[in-house]
Amino acid sequence: MAKEKNKKQLNEERKTANDYYKLHSEAVKDLATANEENSPVVSEEELRKYRSGSKIKLGETVKALLVKYWFNGSICFFFFLALGNYLRDLLDQLFVLGMALGILTDILVNNVLRFIAKTPGANDRWMMIPEKKLSSLFLNILYAYVVLFFVYLFYNLVNSILQKTGGSILKVEPLLFGLIYLGFDLLFISMKRLMQNIIRDAKKKV
Repeated sequence: MAKEKNKKQLNEERKTANDYYKLHSEAVKDLATANEENSPVVSEEELRKYRSGSKIKLGETVKALLVKYWFNGSICFFFFLALGNYLRDLLDQLFVLGMALGILTDILVNNVLRFIAKTPGANDRWMMIPEKKLSSLFLNILYAYVVLFFVYLFYNLVNSILQKTGGSILKVEPLLFGLIYLGFDLLFISMKRLMQNIIRDAKKKV
C-alpha cells in the first residue's frame, strides 16, 4: 500500500515538474519571439504603473525643447567659446560650430529625442530631418549652417541697432545662443510642416 502511495506521489511530482518546465519554456519562447506585431496591446494607464515617478511632471513638448536647447547651448560653449582662443578668425569659428551642430544633432540630439518619445516617431515633429539614414548626417550639417547663418544675421542686426541707440553689444554666450538657435530651428520646422500640409491638401483635392 505504501509503495502504491509513494508511486502515486512520485508521478504527481513528475507531472508538476513537467508542467513547470513547459510553462517556463513557453514563456521564454514568447519572450524571444516578441515583436510589435504579436505583442499584446497595453494601455497607457497600465504603463504608468511601471514608470518611475517624479514630482516634476514635464510635458513631452517641453522635454523635447529642453533637450534641443541644452544641446545647442552646450555645443556653443565647447566649440565656439572654448575654441575661441585657438581659432582667431570668425569664419573658422563659425565653420567649426556649424559642423559640430550638424553632426551632434544627427548622432546625439535626434537619437535622444527618439529615445524619450513615448511612442515611435512621436518626436519626429521636432526634427528637421527625422529620417535615420546615412544621408541625414550631411543634410543635418547643411541645415545647421543655414540656421547658423540666420543666427549670425540676427546678432548683427541686433548689435547694429544697439550701437545706434548707445546700448551694450550683444555677446555670444551659450544660454542666449541656444535660445536664438532654437527659435530659428523651430521657425524652419514650422515652415516645413506648413509646406507639407499645403502639398498634402493639394493632392487630396486633385
